[in-house]
Amino acid sequence: MTKYAIDPELTPWLAMLPEIDLSDMSLLRERAGDIQSLVPPVVVPDGIEIREVTIRGRDGYDIRAKVYAPAEKDGLRPGFVSIHGGGFVMGDIDMMEQGAVDIAAGAGAVVVSPDYRLAPEHPFPAGLEDCYATLEWLAANTAELGVDPERIAVGGVSAGGGLSAAVALLARDRKGPAICFQVLEIPELDDRLETPSMREFVDTPLWNRPAAEYSWKYYLSGTPETLGLQYAAPARAEDLSGLPPAFVSVSEFDPLRDEGISYAQRLLHAGVSTELHHYRGTFHGSSLVPTAEVSKRMASDVMDAIRRALT
Repeated sequence: MTKYAIDPELTPWLAMLPEIDLSDMSLLRERAGDIQSLVPPVVVPDGIEIREVTIRGRDGYDIRAKVYAPAEKDGLRPGFVSIHGGGFVMGDIDMMEQGAVDIAAGAGAVVVSPDYRLAPEHPFPAGLEDCYATLEWLAANTAELGVDPERIAVGGVSAGGGLSAAVALLARDRKGPAICFQVLEIPELDDRLETPSMREFVDTPLWNRPAAEYSWKYYLSGTPETLGLQYAAPARAEDLSGLPPAFVSVSEFDPLRDEGISYAQRLLHAGVSTELHHYRGTFHGSSLVPTAEVSKRMASDVMDAIRRALT
């Protein structure tokens, strides 16, 4: 049982969810299979081609990435940088590639997903620079990929949402590739851990305050001042003007809920067209139960927003 009013379709799954303990990263790495077992097998529809590429990072690191593209090449397609989640310390593009496949199929986009470096072995800004280099690679190869350079978006879930927000900030401030849309699903944005939801949700399923504390501890264990803390934690950015339109989603029983709501509000106040969705009865990662009606609604809402933005 849980003290939270979680959607009835989700509650039967709670007992099967593993406890994610970030206090021992070596043990967590060993138990990666337990987390992988939660993720349904990837379903790739007909007409989607997948290939691996190597992208040279800004610091010389070779980034493994996957490109997902519709086989049909009828004119220029939109491009999308898809950034996986995992609290900056977990996950890879193989574990979380269903989202990239779905965007390629549902929006007719060429999707590039980087296997960015993870903390604590590679703290900020390594992972972010890998994601930004992926954006630069996509923008530099639009002709070969058949991508419209004016329709490139970036997006991700959880830490992937936070990294997507940071990539958008970097692209603006570095005068880099133009981004037409940013997708921030249940994003991890604020290292200060001071919001009401972050203070309250210390024992919520899959993600909670203790997990967030370790996540930020590891991610910021290097020298964040070399790039700027506002790019590690976009909630710290003082100026959000001039950023691309955004889709932001949050879950009711998620410690990250309020930082996502606040960021969406600040985007709006800065003149950035923003769509915000709050899903009642959900928790961080509850979309892992794809058969629940609320999970179907979440998936439909974000795909509709991506299609509208890119077409």
